[in-house]
Amino acid sequence: MRIDRSRLHDTVLAGLVAAISVALFVLYGPDRLQAEGLPVGGMRRPDTFGVLLVVLACAPVAWRRRWPLAALCAGLVPETFLNVFGYGTGMSSLSGLVLLYSVASYRGLAIALGALLLSLVTYVTGAVAGPVRAAGWNEYVVVAVVLVAVWGAGRSLRLRRAYLEELKDRATRLERAHAADTRAARAEERSRIARELHDVVAHHVSVMTVQAAAARRVLASDPELAREALSAIEHTGRMAMTEMRNIVGVLRTDSRADARAELGPQPGVRDLPALVEQMREAGLPTRLRTEGEPAPLPAGVDLAAYRLVQEGLTNSLRHAGAGAEAVVTVRHDAHELDVRVEDDGKGAPREPAGEMSLPPGHGLVGIRERVALYGGILSIGPLPGGGFGVRARFPLKDGQ
Repeated sequence: MRIDRSRLHDTVLAGLVAAISVALFVLYGPDRLQAEGLPVGGMRRPDTFGVLLVVLACAPVAWRRRWPLAALCAGLVPETFLNVFGYGTGMSSLSGLVLLYSVASYRGLAIALGALLLSLVTYVTGAVAGPVRAAGWNEYVVVAVVLVAVWGAGRSLRLRRAYLEELKDRATRLERAHAADTRAARAEERSRIARELHDVVAHHVSVMTVQAAAARRVLASDPELAREALSAIEHTGRMAMTEMRNIVGVLRTDSRADARAELGPQPGVRDLPALVEQMREAGLPTRLRTEGEPAPLPAGVDLAAYRLVQEGLTNSLRHAGAGAEAVVTVRHDAHELDVRVEDDGKGAPREPAGEMSLPPGHGLVGIRERVALYGGILSIGPLPGGGFGVRARFPLKDGQ
């Protein structure tokens, strides 16, 4: 059976307050007060009825958290009767202080102010209506100060509790925001890795497919040429494995492996001559033209430009046909990097090489995402004089 600990604690507190209040009520009767030189005019001696009123005034403490205002009102009634019947003041004030503190710490400001006003009015009413008179106005002032101090302590606890709850809520929100940012970063990283893997696989597999088809055609008539094609396939495969190893290396859990993967150089515009030479060896006559004065580029733009040329040449190799020619133009400007890949589309259809192929369209989608990521403008489509072109213009700030 589950036990409500707060209710149990309040019940124990109510019993403790009642015991202390009854002890004070019995011990500090008019005889003892008179022996200590205090005025006891009109004060009634302790009796069973008085003890019952004291217990009734302390009993509502057991409900001080669940119904604090109702408990305060219920406790003030027997306390007022104690004063009116002449038992004196202060005999059950301990329970009144506990209940006033509970209202101030568990209810809003309006209710707490109402409880303070009610306690003050009840005390004044009992003191005026009862036969026992205070020694002077200073006694009323002391009681009022004590009530306000207890009320202020309750409000301070409530404000501190609200502040701690706000801190917990803020920490929860920050944790959720951090988790959302982490998920978004992971999704972006997965998307980036997927684009990189597609570009690498699409390009190198397309080159290897074309070279394998050429080797198969000349295997019987020209074994030396077929051997060169097979060597080119081996070289292309090794390059693909190296690039994929660098890309997938960031997924490893070993921090040292991550550092090595991150430190590995990414391809860029400086590697376009080697890419063009590779496409020539694969059977696509390609020319590279550079306009303007080359300048250092941001790493992201540099990689995006390289991948755009790689994807454009791969598409030309796969779709422009045998004998088609491609031109790569890179124009450097102070505020813009213009990259174009164009083919004349005059090649004859290539002989299919087995069933190895990649789904169309994914590379161009990746290129669109890359260009958009850096605020560039992408143009893809047929050329007026025939052929197909891919062009991207990357804005540069302050020449970078």
